[in-house]
Amino acid sequence: MEDTIAAISSALGVGAISIIRISGEKSIEIINKIFNKDLTYAASHTIHYGHIIENGEIIDEVLVSLMKAPKTFTKEDIIEINCHGGINTTNKVLELVLSRGARLAEPGEFTKRAFLNGRIDLTQADGIMNLIEAKTDISRKMSINQLNGQVSNIIKELRTNLVNIISNIEVNIDYPEYEDIEVVTSDSIYPQVLKMHEKLENIIKKSEDGKIINEGIKIGIIGRPNVGKSSLLNTLLEEEKAIVTDIEGTTRDIVEGKIIINGIVCNIIDTAGIRETDNVVEKLGVNKSYDIINSADLIIMILNNNEKITEEELELLSKIKNKNHIIVINKTDLENKLNLYVKDAIKISIKDNTGIEDIKNRITEIFNLDKIDTFDMSYLSNARSISLLKKSLNKINECLSNIKDDSPIDIIELDLKECWNLLGEIIGETYTDELIDEIFSRFCLGK
Repeated sequence: MEDTIAAISSALGVGAISIIRISGEKSIEIINKIFNKDLTYAASHTIHYGHIIENGEIIDEVLVSLMKAPKTFTKEDIIEINCHGGINTTNKVLELVLSRGARLAEPGEFTKRAFLNGRIDLTQADGIMNLIEAKTDISRKMSINQLNGQVSNIIKELRTNLVNIISNIEVNIDYPEYEDIEVVTSDSIYPQVLKMHEKLENIIKKSEDGKIINEGIKIGIIGRPNVGKSSLLNTLLEEEKAIVTDIEGTTRDIVEGKIIINGIVCNIIDTAGIRETDNVVEKLGVNKSYDIINSADLIIMILNNNEKITEEELELLSKIKNKNHIIVINKTDLENKLNLYVKDAIKISIKDNTGIEDIKNRITEIFNLDKIDTFDMSYLSNARSISLLKKSLNKINECLSNIKDDSPIDIIELDLKECWNLLGEIIGETYTDELIDEIFSRFCLGK
């Protein structure tokens, strides 16, 4: 934290402007060594026109933004050099900054410093990353609410309620002789703990919706060769993304594309046809198909209307029965030879372009996409936070169970304290260095 760090904060390439960001106590000292104006006594939050100089040579014409601590993103002195876009010019200016005493920032280090200096909490840091990666207007709005601290406030309110219950228990345990304090019993705190349970369940439900909004839905299309997987992908995407031929095993690797349904991104993956094969390359593709079955949020399995069911297909049906899935029967324009009745199967003909909207409607139905609350966007939206919420709910469930079993009040207090700690991990009130390093490593270099 004592180093002054620097990095390119804009996309590196040809463009009108590139931005180089410097943060740390030596920021002003460093810029004074390469800028033709002395900014030592310049007012904070001002912009200065001039030139970057090296040994009397003008390197670039720039605008330098000066922001002095503590009213900055990192709560440190920050300099931003707006130079002309271009790989050579941008790298040259960064090289000068680094040669004058700055260190190249690690991925996400500016945001990490903002967190460690108390400028933001972990949910706000997640909001920054989500905002950068937002693919839809809904996910953008949700990220803004995280960034503005609305999500953090929900967690802080839960922790405050827990502290109130815990402190009352502590007073009763430590000072039983006082007659004027409220006596805390299992029965007296039960309604409060039950209310906490209801709040956590509601937040988890919204957060799982938030994860869908933020990350989208991963959909795998599976089936044996030549059932129409690639054709369905192309039809859904409305473009020729995958190669389609009558030759079995044409698709050897996964092919991906995205569509948006009800404002939610659906990542659709066409997989290699699943069958026994001696071809090494095709076998690798089949193994990838099995991986998609395990990792996808939804499986679309295609059967041929004009062919009998195979043993391999029956095995696939067994594999996906406990996952979100849609069974699609293709080639309904041909004679029916499929000797299997599948309840709720969607019948389509890719050739005649019929039944495709039924697939989209079923996706909407399975994930309740038309019922996701887009007015209240105060969601947690990543797996880490949702996992901690579920662990917190488990502790509350244990607490309620202990209350019903007339367990000692100090045992109940332990569950409440553990819940309080778990909620603290969500916003970063409690954390490990390893966790922080892992979280901020996902960020881009200049953020």
